[in-house]
Amino acid sequence: MEITISGRHLEITSALRQHAQERAERLPRYYDLINAIEITLDGSAGKMKRAEIVVGAEHKGRFVAHHDGDDLYGCIDQAFHKVQQQIAEHKKRYRNRKHPEE
Repeated sequence: MEITISGRHLEITSALRQHAQERAERLPRYYDLINAIEITLDGSAGKMKRAEIVVGAEHKGRFVAHHDGDDLYGCIDQAFHKVQQQIAEHKKRYRNRKHPEE
């Protein structure tokens, strides 16, 4: 699994990189077929910071999530939470495609 962390208008500190890396390493617990994770952190001169996550998987293609806020660490956590929800929903649909819920 390849993890890429990049920044726009932002110098990525080692603590920020480590936090994003730790969160990214947890994702394969939810879905085994993840190939690549791309994390883009945007800290433009404006008020809001942004974390965007693109997860590439074998059969699904892509899971994409982003979150805007004041705290970049919180943005990373919320964006990963959104990706986890997308993965869980995909697995639920895929697992139950032959036996739909009534």
